[in-house]
Amino acid sequence: MHRTVVFRADASLRIGTGHVMRCLTLAEALKKQGSDVAFICRAHEGHLLGHIEKQGFKTHALPQEVNDADCDEKLDVDDLSGKGTLYGRKWLGSTQQQDAELCRPILEKLKPDWVIVDHYSLDEVWQTLLAECYAKLMVIDDLANREHRCDLLLDQTYGRKAEDYASLVPKSTQLLLGSEYALLRPEFAEWRDYSLQRRANPEFKKLLITMGGVDSENVTGCLLTALNNCSLPKDLEINIVMGMTAPHLENVKQQAKLVPYKTAVYVNVSNMAEMMANADLAIGAAGATTWERCCLGLPSIQIVLAKNQMLIAALIGEANAALYLDIAELDLLCRQINKAISKSELLATNSSVVTNGRGTMQLLRHLK
Repeated sequence: MHRTVVFRADASLRIGTGHVMRCLTLAEALKKQGSDVAFICRAHEGHLLGHIEKQGFKTHALPQEVNDADCDEKLDVDDLSGKGTLYGRKWLGSTQQQDAELCRPILEKLKPDWVIVDHYSLDEVWQTLLAECYAKLMVIDDLANREHRCDLLLDQTYGRKAEDYASLVPKSTQLLLGSEYALLRPEFAEWRDYSLQRRANPEFKKLLITMGGVDSENVTGCLLTALNNCSLPKDLEINIVMGMTAPHLENVKQQAKLVPYKTAVYVNVSNMAEMMANADLAIGAAGATTWERCCLGLPSIQIVLAKNQMLIAALIGEANAALYLDIAELDLLCRQINKAISKSELLATNSSVVTNGRGTMQLLRHLK
């Protein structure tokens, strides 16, 4: 089906890479269906414009430098519970009005059938200003904390309910809610059966550490330090996955050489599903990769790196689909690893029902 689709999403050292990466998953699926796809991204430090272009998509870069004094005061708000707030100070890099002014000529030229927005710092203000520039609008959100004017809204949070958006979107908005709509690359569904079969005979030979594409606080390095105090199998293999923009990448590579277990650091891997399927335990950020681990029934210990990840960690923990470790309690890592190993079959079973990895295909049926 031929469509013109434009994504508005950002990546940066502050934002991370998750928003752009899940948009790329959807973009790939749309391209396979014959759609023309383009991205509008601001050139923040740590942007992924080059990576997007390497995947074969057109990009339109918005300028990085905007006077801080011009930034919307609402961008200072970090409270996720308050309705009408915008999460993340200066994540957008401008006011919504300025961003819309820069996007307008791009959208007027492309005349998209769909604009897909995945940005915590954009809401109905931006959407209303550009309403005449597109046929339909889709919003990807996880917070349910601000108003939208859209035709379709996707929130892949486990347990998300329609009433969470009742006062935030028009009655005509179609809601796709819950982790069954998690935007995962097709290889996760392909590796699912193999991975789940491995869980029937649990062992602990491979540990996977994935703290997101940026890990600006170097939690990975802190985890490696904590692992030095653990009594783990001598033949344990530790695989670490990081993004190319991670500021502490080289430090982690050097630290990995000193860990008393066989440890390897991988950057921008293209076989994450395979690595997860063959891992016995994961320590990972409680963000978008949560759904990847659940799809494969991979027992995991989740660590919250940002406020917007707290809800996911809590809900998945309540479902006994993963264990949780506060970033300030890494001295308890060894105990949590032992607990995860003893509960590995339960964690695998409970996490595997959270999502089956086919959310992207389900979504495509609604993008007509």
